[in-house]
Amino acid sequence: MRDVAIIGSGVTKFGELWEKSLADLVAEAGISAIMDAGIDGTDIDAMYIGGMSAGRFVGQEHLGALAAEVSGLSELHIPSTRVEAACASGGLALHSGYLAVASGMYDTVIVGGAEKMTDVAGKEATNILASAADREWEAFFGATFPGLYALLARYHMHKYGTTPEQLAAVAVKNHHNGSMNPKAQYRREITIEDVLNSTMVADPLHLLDCSPITDGAASAVITSVEKAKEYTDDIIKIKASAQASDSISLAGRSRFDALPATIEAAKRAYKQAGIEPSDIDFAEVHDCFTIAEIMAIEDLGFFKKGEGGKAAEEGLTALDGEIPINTSGGLKSKGHPVGATGIAQIHELLLQLRGKADKRQIEKAEIGLAHNVGGSGGTAVIHILEAI
Repeated sequence: MRDVAIIGSGVTKFGELWEKSLADLVAEAGISAIMDAGIDGTDIDAMYIGGMSAGRFVGQEHLGALAAEVSGLSELHIPSTRVEAACASGGLALHSGYLAVASGMYDTVIVGGAEKMTDVAGKEATNILASAADREWEAFFGATFPGLYALLARYHMHKYGTTPEQLAAVAVKNHHNGSMNPKAQYRREITIEDVLNSTMVADPLHLLDCSPITDGAASAVITSVEKAKEYTDDIIKIKASAQASDSISLAGRSRFDALPATIEAAKRAYKQAGIEPSDIDFAEVHDCFTIAEIMAIEDLGFFKKGEGGKAAEEGLTALDGEIPINTSGGLKSKGHPVGATGIAQIHELLLQLRGKADKRQIEKAEIGLAHNVGGSGGTAVIHILEAI
């Protein structure tokens, strides 16, 4: 297997982008990544694009061909493939591209993710997102993702004493980081009181504990490390790319204080990279809800099980903390266009590793981790990047 590097990335503004279509967003992110990489379209051997449910959000399927056309690459007839794993679609697109380059099948691949979610009403968006859960045994009976993660939150609170204030601390920290991200959907600071006084969505999760409905796209260009040296001296190596799956429903899980797929994907990633959790300098984790970040930083081995809430409350995950988490603002503040999220996380890792994250730049950024989850934990994809 060959070593693989990322040589460019691009991301659109995230938010309610009424004036832009799905095709517009895909084109903007893809062209931005190609320009950042300093390559030509003829250098690209294949494309992988992540998308959860464009067929229901905007009535557009066949995203592979769409991405090739709007990026100006259709006449080259390169293979372009859609990848779907609910909210982990972007991360899985990168994993697919990584395997293609590492195996030697292709030399240079562009990977991306996109979702246009605001063209439907909120109730319909909730129903579409519920298709990432078990439709027969969860969604059919009215379970939504706020409800499913509320169950996980209640269990975590019961077992470890996690408090609503600790959940709120995650949102406050991420909004602080997002306020400095020009691409973020919500660039405003909030307080613990703001979170606790916001509308209760699914007890104990308030509105400000939840990530928003978002439009956006992101893209990245990957190639072998050797070929990357032809384009840049600023090499960002993919040290690990790992995926794990689990039961799509909570009822089928072995435990409820963690996401077992995250734990397993992390074990595989750390083994592949030859490092330990303590070697990670910062991470972008899948904070679709505040409890999700708390469980993630435990499952990834950054903190002991049950201590994630305390870590957030004490500032250990802040920009100047023990291990900065979600320097971009995370899904909570940056936004969560489900198909694009996994690649947007990679874009943030690149900015930090290149020292180009501006006001949210952390002092030590040599090894970063991206953690992308599909549904309530049916899929987990983890990437570890290093500046070499």
